[in-house]
Order: sequence, then C-alpha cells, then structure tokens
Amino acid sequence: MTTFVLVLHTLFALGLISTVLLQSGKSAGLSGSIAGAGEQIFGKKKGLDEILNRFSMAFATLFVLTSVLMLFLEARG
Repeated sequence: MTTFVLVLHTLFALGLISTVLLQSGKSAGLSGSIAGAGEQIFGKKKGLDEILNRFSMAFATLFVLTSVLMLFLEARG
C-alpha cells in the first residue's frame, strides 16, 4: 500500500511541476520559450492556460492528499 501511494505521489508531483512550468505568466515562463514567435503571430491561447490552471490545481490537491496519506501510513507503521 505504501509503495502504491508513493508511486502516485511521485506522479502527482511530476504532473504538478509540468503543468506549472507550461503555464504562461508575467514573464511568459517556459511556455513562452516553447511557443516562441508563434504566440505573437497567432495570439495567446487562453483556453489552454485555463485547462493548465485546472490541472495544476487538481495535481496540487492530489499531491497534498497523498502527502497526508503517506504521513498516516508511516505513523501507523
């Protein structure tokens, strides 16, 4: 059980990292360097940013829940 939760926790952490890095921010972040000049030509995709925002919130919530679950599993022994 602990190994399964640890694997899920790792996947949620990687998902959270990737969705946060792909979001555009004030300095355009990593998504600006990936999109490059295409964003200037075709315009910014607001729908994609909204989807990434929702995924990052979901990954963050799942990350916290698995953290708490791992705490209880380790305390239980």
